[in-house]
Amino acid sequence: MLQIEMVPILEDNYCYLLRSEDGKCAVLDPGEAPPVIDALEKLGWTPDYILNTHHHWDHVNGNKGIKDKYGSQIFVPEGDAHKIKHYDHILREADIFELGNEKAKIIATPGHTMGAICYYFEKSKALFTGDTLFAMGCGRLFEGSAEDMFGSLQKIFALPDDVKVYCGHEYTLGNAQFCSTYAPENIHIQKRLKDVIGLRKENKKTIPSTLSLEKKTNIFLMAKTVEEFAGIRSTKDRS
Repeated sequence: MLQIEMVPILEDNYCYLLRSEDGKCAVLDPGEAPPVIDALEKLGWTPDYILNTHHHWDHVNGNKGIKDKYGSQIFVPEGDAHKIKHYDHILREADIFELGNEKAKIIATPGHTMGAICYYFEKSKALFTGDTLFAMGCGRLFEGSAEDMFGSLQKIFALPDDVKVYCGHEYTLGNAQFCSTYAPENIHIQKRLKDVIGLRKENKKTIPSTLSLEKKTNIFLMAKTVEEFAGIRSTKDRS
């Protein structure tokens, strides 16, 4: 099973440190290098790889600093590669990334950016979604269309309920408040909002989530049609 360490960076980002049972290590979405390097040094881990979910600066700006220190190989989405410097390898839909004895299936999830991908480690039941799927939310459509993102979320929805979701930001409180307002009759959303408020009052993380929980409380993932999804996304963008 993967050992997963979360590193809070920047204002509200999460970077993830992944280590397989046979000692291979990867850093996922390092938006800055110093706190990630500090965490690696404390753990005594040396990253063999750097993995990016998309090209936005708050997910890639630490790439070079970590690569320079450790000689890590950088893997990036094919569709975003032209916007990411210093990379070594590209990843496409259905590729398999091997982290020692752990394997991640690459899922193309355009919408937030056109090249965005998720990393699905099936054996460890861990899904790294970047800014595609958040706890009780999804990423803004900076490059893709509502149809693109709806299709991407449908791919995620099809995965098993017990998969843990590791996303790129601590946005859950704001997302929960929006979901609660949008669907006040949903008892699962109302309960989760209370839980999230309690966690954030104690400055505790709300990540990881599970797909089971997201399917009950994330109104973006619950949308049945492109039109329904587009309406929800448009309302959230105006809120």
